[in-house]
Amino acid sequence: MSTKTYKERAVAHASPVAAKLLTLMHEKSTNLCASVDVRTTKKLLELADTLGPHICLLKTHVDILTDFDMEKTIKPLKELAAKHKFMIFEDRKFADIGNTVKLQYSSGVYRISEWSDITNAHGITGPSVIAGLKQAAETATTEPRGLLMLAELSSAGSLAHGDYTKGVVEMAKTDKDFVMGFIAQGDMGGRDQGFDWIIMTPGVNLDEKGDSLGQQYRSVEDVVAGGSDVIIVGRGLFSNGRDPAVEGARYRKACWDAYLKRIRK
Repeated sequence: MSTKTYKERAVAHASPVAAKLLTLMHEKSTNLCASVDVRTTKKLLELADTLGPHICLLKTHVDILTDFDMEKTIKPLKELAAKHKFMIFEDRKFADIGNTVKLQYSSGVYRISEWSDITNAHGITGPSVIAGLKQAAETATTEPRGLLMLAELSSAGSLAHGDYTKGVVEMAKTDKDFVMGFIAQGDMGGRDQGFDWIIMTPGVNLDEKGDSLGQQYRSVEDVVAGGSDVIIVGRGLFSNGRDPAVEGARYRKACWDAYLKRIRK
C-alpha cells in the first residue's frame, strides 16, 4: 500500500494514463469514480454533468444503452469530460483470446479504443488478452490508453481469488506502461519490484451492506486503508431517489478524507 501522495506517484509512474489520472486526482481533490449504469444516453449525460465536478473518473457500460450512438452519446460525453475534468472508463471486462479482444475493443458498434481512456479485462485467457488490447489501442488512436486487470471482485461467491489473483498479478507485470493497475479489494503489492499499480475498488456504499443479487458493500475507510486508490460508487450516488449532486459531494468528501488519513500515516 502506498502512503505517497497522488502527486508524488504521478511524477514517477510508468503508465501515461495512470500519471494523468493521479495528477487529475491531486489537482481536483477527488478519488471518486462514478459508475453510471443507465439505459439511455439522456440519463447518462445528465448524470455525467451533475456528478462531473465531484469525480476523477466516469465508469460506463455502453452496451446497456438502448440508444447508443457515437455522435449523440460519445461526442457529448467527451465534451463533458473536458468540461468537468474527468476521465472515462468503459467497464467492458474483456475475456477472450488476443485476436478476438483486439477486434472487440476497436471494432463493431462501440469502437471503445477510440474514446475510452481506460478499460479492463479478466485474466482467464492468459497474457494474450493484454497484447491484443494493446495492439488495438495503438492502432486506433495516438491518445494513451490504460488497462486494468480484474484481480478481485466484490460479488458474493466470486472465483477471482487465491491462485487466480496471483496469476493475474504476474500477468500484469508483462506490460508496465499499458497495464496501469487492478480492479481489486485491496493492495496487490509489487512496489518492491518497481510496480506502482493503481487499485480501483467497487462495492462501496455509505448507507447499505448489499443487495439481493450478491453485491457486498464495504465502507470507504476500510477500502482506502486497505490500499485502494480510486473508489467506485454506483447506485449509492443516484438510485432510489437520491440526489446525485448531494451524494456526489458527500462521497467525494468521504473518499478524499480517507485518502488524506492514509497518507498522513
